[in-house]
Amino acid sequence: MAEGIFEPEETKLMRRLVADVDVLVNIGANVGYYCCHALSMGRSVIAVEPNARNLHYLLKNIQNNNWADQAEIFPIALGSGTNILNMWGGGTGASLVKGWANIPESYVTQVPVLSLDRVLGDAVAGKKALILVDIEGAEYLMLQGAKNILKNGANTIWIMEISAAEHQPRGQTINPYFGETFEIFFSQGYRAFTANEDSIEITPEIVKRVVSGGQVLNCHNFLFRID
Repeated sequence: MAEGIFEPEETKLMRRLVADVDVLVNIGANVGYYCCHALSMGRSVIAVEPNARNLHYLLKNIQNNNWADQAEIFPIALGSGTNILNMWGGGTGASLVKGWANIPESYVTQVPVLSLDRVLGDAVAGKKALILVDIEGAEYLMLQGAKNILKNGANTIWIMEISAAEHQPRGQTINPYFGETFEIFFSQGYRAFTANEDSIEITPEIVKRVVSGGQVLNCHNFLFRID
């Protein structure tokens, strides 16, 4: 990106974090915006993107910039294990959650599913890694298949979009897995922060208040790290 051009706050944060790691793992890579940032900085990239249209442009963006030998691309979704699941919608809003963001039930395709542990294996072992996750409500499902990665996460930073009340299926006011998603990280020794310039720590007590409806967070991107 040309110097002097305005960068959104989360992109500035991403570039700072990518500069300090060896590899970016981008889950829900879409057309490769953050992948291309990382590749332009000489970092290796592992990208996961199941949507066919997104994947088409992701591959073109990487190939056209001569980065093909720096990136591993997995055209799958991530879950607790091997499966084939329905995915509703497309573009930036495609989700494994039925009814997500009022996507019509008829707008559905099938996608192959593997676990993150299976995909990564030992690819990030001994390396500093940034795992960026934007998968529209399926975060908890993905983490069910990431147990080994989480247990060996001393060198790993996660940034994950987790909606509390936004985009929930009709009749559902709060993400039913919001608390459990944070608890998975807390149980492995991670601390949680808002992924913005304020970097406010999100404690288990705050998570409980959000789940009970007693607190609203003005952020849906969160950073998890082990100090």
